[in-house]
Amino acid sequence: MEKLPQLRSAVAGLDQISENEKSGFINLVSRYLSGEAEQIEWSKIKTPTDEVVVPYDKLAPVPEDSAETKKLLDKLVVLKLNGGLGTTMGCTGPKSVIEVRDGLTFLDLIVIQIENLNKKYGCKVPLLLMNSFNTHDDTLKIVQKYENSNIEIHTFNQSQYPRLVVDDFSPLPCKGNKGKDGWYPPGHGDVFPALMNSGKLEKLLSQGKEYVFVANSDNLGALVDLKILNHLIKNKNEYCMEVTPKTLADVKGGTLISYEGKVQLLEIAQVPDEHVNEFKSIEKFKIFNTNNLWVNLEAIKRLVEADALKMEIIPNPKEVDGIKVLQLETAAGAAIRFFDNAIGINVPRSRFLPVKATSDLLLVQSDLYTLSDGFVVRNKARKNPENPVIELGPEFKKVGNFLSRFKSIPSIIELDSLKVAGDVWFGSGVTLKGKVTIEAKSGKLEISDKAVIANKVTMLETDRSFISYSEVNDPKDI
Repeated sequence: MEKLPQLRSAVAGLDQISENEKSGFINLVSRYLSGEAEQIEWSKIKTPTDEVVVPYDKLAPVPEDSAETKKLLDKLVVLKLNGGLGTTMGCTGPKSVIEVRDGLTFLDLIVIQIENLNKKYGCKVPLLLMNSFNTHDDTLKIVQKYENSNIEIHTFNQSQYPRLVVDDFSPLPCKGNKGKDGWYPPGHGDVFPALMNSGKLEKLLSQGKEYVFVANSDNLGALVDLKILNHLIKNKNEYCMEVTPKTLADVKGGTLISYEGKVQLLEIAQVPDEHVNEFKSIEKFKIFNTNNLWVNLEAIKRLVEADALKMEIIPNPKEVDGIKVLQLETAAGAAIRFFDNAIGINVPRSRFLPVKATSDLLLVQSDLYTLSDGFVVRNKARKNPENPVIELGPEFKKVGNFLSRFKSIPSIIELDSLKVAGDVWFGSGVTLKGKVTIEAKSGKLEISDKAVIANKVTMLETDRSFISYSEVNDPKDI
């Protein structure tokens, strides 16, 4: 703790950030240094009951009277976490401006959804965007295009904290690093104090708003759900986390547990090494956090004012220009244990459709989905309830490269899994079925127009550059 006074005086001299940010940062670091993270006692973990994690199909139906529905919606605010950049997908600017389908971006779809809701019920649900210093300027320019829509859009920034130099625990900006690299946004757990510090929370409360629906801007399944809102208002739940059944792709996702009489988020980082396999088990821990959260605004105000939201700290080591740095972050889902009458709701998988990579983009741009009123709707012709598992090689990682390698997105209604490796190019009207592997181990491989590839195919170890198919069922058929 002897590091703190030195750090405090260094941070006091950082005039790029507010007093609130300075005190929030020092508070986070002092908690980290005190090592207050409590260990989970594995034997005390209990599986939550249906009262704590409510099955979605047990929720009461929404009132049929549209005037009653309007009353519900008049209490709601939608907040999208908009701090992330599209860099991992090879794009510049906020991730929310990547085109998802039919020329529409994440943000376009979000605006269309809320516009339709407001139009249908004659309400005024506002949209809040929590930006980071990385996305703020670009977002302000982008939202101007929605000026004529029937939706109020508010933006605010999450906190900006200095990265810590590991060697001497000093702020990186004090080492002469004046650019953006010296700073970081401290995770989405910061949404609660940032909402308060921005003045937005007071304004919303003065307008009679009661609940905020928080979700990642890249989750295409995170739509306003009237059944959930109705349930929370009726039962006076201060906090609700949407969870959904785990598949093998989600084994690392945080789960809800009952612990010492409270509902709590359990993340893989908190799990003792000897229990990690048990944590990943779909049998014992059957649900995971979608990061769709519904939170009471008065409760946020009460807990932020009392400085009571002491979520688990996530240390995130990085390297900037060869200097080892540390950034301390928190997650919004971990706040669940501080709210009264907090619950989970076990929702259908359709409410969790994140786009984290171009493999996800392939799913949502294909015939597996259609677009209706800003909603991405799954094609009923798909009999398998799970989506195909898609693995694309590094040649497809950036959105520009991904799009250039498909003349049109293949039909994947009957696809179970797809693995593509090497310099592969797809013609138009291609159909993929069953389990498909396409590998170009040397040279360029072009899949011809209207090709139908069914079941496992491995190919191109020679210098052939063009392969044409009608129906390929087995590698020996090539």
